[in-house]
Amino acid sequence: MSEIKNLQPQIVWRNFYALTQVPRPSGHLEKVQQFLLDWAAERGIEAFKDNGENIVMRKPATAGMENRKTVVMQAHMDMVPQKLVDSNHNFETDPIETYIDGDWVKAKGTTLGADNGLGMAAIMAALEDDTLVHGPIEALFTSDEETCMYGVNHLAADTLTGDILLNIDNETMGEFVVGSAGGVNVTATMEYKPVETAPEDIALKVTVAGLRGGHSGLEICENRANANKLVARFLQMAIRDYEARLVSWHGGNMRNAIPRESSAVITIPEELLEEVNELVAECKEVFTDEYYGVEHALEMTLEQVEVSELQVPEDIQDNIVDAVLACHDGVLRNIPSMPHIVETSSNLAIVNVSPTAAEVLILARSSSETMMDYVTTMLESCFNMAGMKVEYSGRYGAWQPNFDSQITAKMVEVYKQLFNEDAIVQVVHAGLECSLIGEVYPKMDLVSFGPTMRSPHTPDERCNIPSVDKFWIFLKELLGQVPVKD
Repeated sequence: MSEIKNLQPQIVWRNFYALTQVPRPSGHLEKVQQFLLDWAAERGIEAFKDNGENIVMRKPATAGMENRKTVVMQAHMDMVPQKLVDSNHNFETDPIETYIDGDWVKAKGTTLGADNGLGMAAIMAALEDDTLVHGPIEALFTSDEETCMYGVNHLAADTLTGDILLNIDNETMGEFVVGSAGGVNVTATMEYKPVETAPEDIALKVTVAGLRGGHSGLEICENRANANKLVARFLQMAIRDYEARLVSWHGGNMRNAIPRESSAVITIPEELLEEVNELVAECKEVFTDEYYGVEHALEMTLEQVEVSELQVPEDIQDNIVDAVLACHDGVLRNIPSMPHIVETSSNLAIVNVSPTAAEVLILARSSSETMMDYVTTMLESCFNMAGMKVEYSGRYGAWQPNFDSQITAKMVEVYKQLFNEDAIVQVVHAGLECSLIGEVYPKMDLVSFGPTMRSPHTPDERCNIPSVDKFWIFLKELLGQVPVKD
């Protein structure tokens, strides 16, 4: 694992390696917070934890650069905990096991944590590198971005003094993001009295696995399969044609990750076992054909399991399956004036059904406030018809693009100077913390960028090694060319 410390630039990769050794899944940031405070203390860097569980650090300007605008370099501390089915990794206690595969750094069976660990590592490198020429720097390491953006939602207006925010949480080198979608959590719940399972029935567990999953903002447009949707399609046919009854159903584990796996336990009359086996084989063939060229490792299995004494009432199971089938999942529409960019989407992320209760968790995104209202109302209507209670939480607005950004113009200029290439100024469908930081600091000039990463929020997450070196060269030069204060 430690071989990544020898990659160039070592000052960035050494810090990233150190972060891989500190567990930091969303909701469990105590260890990484203390790690950052200790790291700063060892280097004589001012650091503190604010009321939003964020870590803030400060570094004064180098001699002669005191008149430059103060730059806030920002990344989030938490990582998405996703792993392969056969992985025994415990994200709360175990380090991430990394390895090098050609030009990429990957993790063994889990998410890598380059989202947003590479951003953190680059900020740490800038703070400890005494050879850099720069104006005043503030570092902001935010808490629980991946789940509820807790840190920026609790960021005080007097915490930062910066004029410019460099959010290092974009996944394509040479792309500067100046706008992003807003989002809201939609949760549908229901409680009910279970019924007894017919004593003569057998229990079967059907599982869809091996899907690509992915980031529900960046990769929602790639037509990847949703494991919860595929299981719902199977359940509808099994209930309709083979007297199946639903015992439990669990799929997905993060709102912002397209679900890769989903499993349901059903009961059926024993004499229908062979027919249900055939249905699974037929569904696997159909799903594989439907997602040909997109899903390369789709698996669908059936196994006999112990019979539970209780199961979901028949009318409730029908309503739940119908609602999941009817629920919009994926892209709703693109931005009319920018048709290559997704405007509105929803991710049917998590399904949890037991004999006594059901919940469905969705993340809706939009760069339009009115379309956000529309998609959430549509989702609420769908689950209300199934008798479920729908609640919203964690809503944040879109980051509206500023194509006249001074720092973005400087970045485009510096990028051209260094690499003789044209950078891309872009808006994205992912949700970035810039929208909420901009609400607290409305005069701050905001931009997001970073080295190249692919498949965040999945065990296929990987970081491009040459892009990190290129990013570091660019970042160092950019800090030396930050505009002077007005």
